[in-house]
Amino acid sequence: MSDVNYREIIENGLWKQNTGLVQLLGLCPILAVTNTLVNGVSLGLATALVMTIANGAVAAVRNFIPDEIRIPVFILIIAVLVTVIQLTMNAYMQPLYLVLGIFVPLIVTNCVVLARTETFASSNPVLPSMVDGLMMGMGLTAVLAVLSGTREVVGKGTLFSGIDLALGPWAKPYVVHLIPDYHGFLLAALPPGAFIGLGLLIALKNWIDLRRAQARAAAPPAAVAGAGA
Repeated sequence: MSDVNYREIIENGLWKQNTGLVQLLGLCPILAVTNTLVNGVSLGLATALVMTIANGAVAAVRNFIPDEIRIPVFILIIAVLVTVIQLTMNAYMQPLYLVLGIFVPLIVTNCVVLARTETFASSNPVLPSMVDGLMMGMGLTAVLAVLSGTREVVGKGTLFSGIDLALGPWAKPYVVHLIPDYHGFLLAALPPGAFIGLGLLIALKNWIDLRRAQARAAAPPAAVAGAGA
């Protein structure tokens, strides 16, 4: 474990290999539940939790699973974790669970979760695998948060709408009305608005990466070496 580069794992999960902006995995929930910030972040955190535990579980048993049945076993592990989260949400956050609907159990088939168990956890120790799952999940959650928050503000003029579904009726006053008497922008609330928003986020990330590359190319060699250290 001494050769594990945790900094690289974190950077890959949050930025370089971001599942929503680079790998373009899990587009179905990204486009379907990002109409409000609460919905997007809730599903993102649930997915991150599943990815973290699933990666750790797969890494722990990887040496005992024959290659011929590894994919079914991975899916079984993920399905058990998703079922636990699904039942917990149904018991303690039922209104939010009903709003998210089919997308909670569909975490089982999310390409993001299965991809990390297959490409990373199946060939690495437990702790790095859990860190990888957490960072990939938080990278996806960040995309969901930015996209859903932007769509909610543009589409409804509010922020944290529906927070009472997750935390209870006492949290309803925490809904922020950013634009008073706002009648909404329908396109932002519909799936085409999610496509447009995601495209703009991808373009923004590519622009930032390009500017960074240009800055490194223009910097003196000594400064580049120092930055890499």
